Amino acid sequence: MGLIHSYLSNLSKRVVLPVDDVNQFDNRDEAAVARLASFIDTVIRPYFRAEIRGCERVVAGAGLFVGNHNAGLLAPEAFLLGATLFKKHGIEAVPYSLMGDLPLKIPMIKKLFVPLGVVRACRENGLKLLMRGSKVLVFPGGDIEALRSYRDRDRIIFDNRRGYIRLALRAGVPIYPVVTAGAHSTFIVLTDGRRLMKFFGTSRWLRLGTWPITLCLPWGVIIGPGLIYLPWPTRIIQEVLPPIYFERSGESAAADDEYVRVCAENVESTMQATLTRLAAERARYA
Repeated sequence: MGLIHSYLSNLSKRVVLPVDDVNQFDNRDEAAVARLASFIDTVIRPYFRAEIRGCERVVAGAGLFVGNHNAGLLAPEAFLLGATLFKKHGIEAVPYSLMGDLPLKIPMIKKLFVPLGVVRACRENGLKLLMRGSKVLVFPGGDIEALRSYRDRDRIIFDNRRGYIRLALRAGVPIYPVVTAGAHSTFIVLTDGRRLMKFFGTSRWLRLGTWPITLCLPWGVIIGPGLIYLPWPTRIIQEVLPPIYFERSGESAAADDEYVRVCAENVESTMQATLTRLAAERARYA
């Protein structure tokens, strides 16, 4: 934990945002990305015995990375992906990440993550980035998937969210599915609390779909979305799958609900088959 604290302190001192706006795309700092990639390679990758596969499948040009979300607030899959792409292909291959409004309202989070290429999550920002030829990373499952129960750790749960398909179709770009196994074993979500949230009607005003009860280090049992915790050093395997291209694109394709459903089922079934395979591999060699 001392290494992590040292890195965060160093980064926060050296980064000065040129524009205090989470909708700007020119705040990404290549030097900050390089420092983070070095930290990931030195500390995070060996800690999780992480193996990242398939980054050679990423080609130049715009593309939408679609990943399964894990580990609550930590999301190690995003950092491992970005560091590996940076090392292999350079800054142009590192996707901008779309993040929800709530965490970006916290000054320290904004100061740390905006220089790494984090922008506010909305359709307009995603479309602008893709149309200018950038790569974008989204996690359609959001907090529902990131805080899913431990028994569902090897399941893709997008909760019928298909905006990512419409975004790719509008921009006419391929989707790179990114599947991560093991990252959701860094803690144990005993229950996701979704039924409780619905019962009390609190999901709307809290803007959260879950209220989990979690077992994690060093805090023990946490009720609610939780704090940053010490992750269990579980083995992580991540694979970037071949890009998925769609026969149709444009506004008419994005507005066709049946076509969007078929495209989403194709992406999600492909990701689920991969996650099942990677989870079985982890079970054999963990």
